[in-house]
Amino acid sequence: MIIQSAKVIVTCPGRNFVTLKIVTDQGVHGIGDATLNGRELAVAAYLEHHVIPALIGKDPRRIEDIWQYFYRGAYWRRGPVTMSAISAVDTALWDIKAKMAGMPLYDLLGGKSRESVMVYGHANGADIEETVDSVGKYIDMGYRAIRAQSGVPGLADAYGVGRDRLFYEPADAALPTETIWDTRKYLNFAPKLFDRLRDTYGFDHHLLHDGHHRLTPMEAAGLGKRLEDYQLFWLEDVTPAENQEAFRLIRQHTTTPLAVGEIFNTIWDCKDLIQNQLIDYIRTTVVRAGGITHLRRIADLAALHQVRTGSHGATDLSPVTMGAALHFDTWVPNFGIQEYMRHTPETDAVFPHDYRFDKGFLYAGETPGHGVDIDEDLAARYPYRPASLPVARLEDGTMWNW
Repeated sequence: MIIQSAKVIVTCPGRNFVTLKIVTDQGVHGIGDATLNGRELAVAAYLEHHVIPALIGKDPRRIEDIWQYFYRGAYWRRGPVTMSAISAVDTALWDIKAKMAGMPLYDLLGGKSRESVMVYGHANGADIEETVDSVGKYIDMGYRAIRAQSGVPGLADAYGVGRDRLFYEPADAALPTETIWDTRKYLNFAPKLFDRLRDTYGFDHHLLHDGHHRLTPMEAAGLGKRLEDYQLFWLEDVTPAENQEAFRLIRQHTTTPLAVGEIFNTIWDCKDLIQNQLIDYIRTTVVRAGGITHLRRIADLAALHQVRTGSHGATDLSPVTMGAALHFDTWVPNFGIQEYMRHTPETDAVFPHDYRFDKGFLYAGETPGHGVDIDEDLAARYPYRPASLPVARLEDGTMWNW
């Protein structure tokens, strides 16, 4: 068996996705996701001009060797474009191998560790009242875990608050929208949100919150301490993680569980955080961290230190990543939770899949492979549309972390 052909499919059924389809000489094909929000064309070009020519003629069963070829073979490595491309190749090859074996991907990985995967949804609103109402709607839909974000008084735009309450899309313009941020207003407001949520719904449901890299380590430590009484499932991305040591200071001041990693590309980005038990959940995902092959290494390292997985699952990751992630989640021993932002009906039609949601849990399908495909004719009806994530400035004009 050899790889006979491969193609990149860029489509925008509401948002942009980059999909890699690999076809073998025996007619078996695999699908991988390479979407990188705001950098889709860069990944597509890298795949088309550098990856696909080197793939043709290779044995698709040699997943590890191909992974090493594209990782070690690239002198400039570990960046998001390179790793997203490697992820797409790796996911497609695992899809092919599982189809060849005639089994769902989780069986090929070692079999089920659980019957279902607990997921969390995104509740948000312009103010506390709207967010409380939104959380209630997610509870009514059966969610056991909900991320709560709210507009902040005095700020026109707050992270996590979208125009559509169910299908949140932050990439809102061809060039980045500039938003204004004020840390003090946010820190004074956030505890009030969770005080109201617990007062309204009690403690039977898990609540999560995303700081989105906005705080200094000491500010993050103070926020974590103030939120302890509300028993958050986790506090996510409270400070930029380029300096892994920064989480040591946060850890010294709060017992609120910490999660980080959705923008990490390799095990080296989280090695110290995991080894020193500075986080509780690692959020790396199939599409960003080198596919299933490399994500397994990260999860195994995390398991040694009682750190659990909590993979990113926003709508900038296609159903291909969600399908692969669910098979990974079904297998991985140290699973924690899976983010689940629902895709639009248009996206679901372009990417037919067999996973399903029921009462707060997702279930991986039984189809051989990862259970997700692409309707190429339908995808062609949705051409690429330039879209960028916002940027943030402080009120005095200083650039900040969005």
